[in-house]
Amino acid sequence: MNLIASMRYLVALNEHRHFGRAAQACYITQPALSNALRALEEEFGTAIVKRGRSFVGFTPEGERVLASAQRILREQENLQQELNSAAGRPQGRLAIGAVPTAMPVAARFAAMLQARYPGIKPVVRSMSSPEIEVGIESLSLDMGLGYTDRLDQRSTRMEALFQYTEHYFLLRRAPRPAPARLAISRPCAWTYAAQQPLCLLTPEMHYRTIIDSALAMAGAEVQPALETNCILSLALTVLDGEVQAILPGALVSAVSGYGELEAVPLCSPEVRTPIGFMIPASGLPSRTLGAALELSRDPVWLSHAAAHSGPLAGV
Repeated sequence: MNLIASMRYLVALNEHRHFGRAAQACYITQPALSNALRALEEEFGTAIVKRGRSFVGFTPEGERVLASAQRILREQENLQQELNSAAGRPQGRLAIGAVPTAMPVAARFAAMLQARYPGIKPVVRSMSSPEIEVGIESLSLDMGLGYTDRLDQRSTRMEALFQYTEHYFLLRRAPRPAPARLAISRPCAWTYAAQQPLCLLTPEMHYRTIIDSALAMAGAEVQPALETNCILSLALTVLDGEVQAILPGALVSAVSGYGELEAVPLCSPEVRTPIGFMIPASGLPSRTLGAALELSRDPVWLSHAAAHSGPLAGV
């Protein structure tokens, strides 16, 4: 039995929560994955996976084996990076999770990082806030971009690095389409936005919690005309439907090429949310994570991120 490979399959099963998808991610067949996990159980003399018609979860002993597997694989990856990386030229994979509203900024960051260090291979995934927090704590993610104020609400072993402040806009069709780019109009109150037919994210999304809180502070209640759990759908429903949407600056910047849209800054109340990278609080960073942290503190990058996420005065 290849112990490292079996541990990798175990971690993949935890990530995908499905035998078939875990096998596909590991480029093996499902029977091969199941056989490797059974061999791992025989090696440790205990049941690891709760078995049924589909994946159910791990036994208490399996959770301990999983935690050890995650640490061992992280140490192996760090060692491999150390051996492969010459001075100033880090090489290896970097797993980044980002909340959906921050995905445009995360993509820009990954592209800039890869351009600066061609040996780094960033993997950027759209994930919910809880998924990012669990991913960092379990070491399946190197870093996450999301709502750092959540860390104050829970006991966690993570550090936050501020990146930009999220501003909010009412996105609607422009009365007079511009020839090239989306226009930023004069601000309006949240109470005005509440009176419009709105497409909002579904209630389980943290971004929806922020929007509902802002509307409540304004003394407004909303019955959305349409709901979705896909952030991109918010802009598309405005383009092709009869609704408006409340978007963060990062998403408005991403659709700024649509001249038939306009974005209205929202005020009264002034709602601003800090967005930052989250990383494990302890341990030396890998070569790839160290390079990413260096870029995350670079004034040029921070200025670039703010230009594509804040008040968007230059759009």
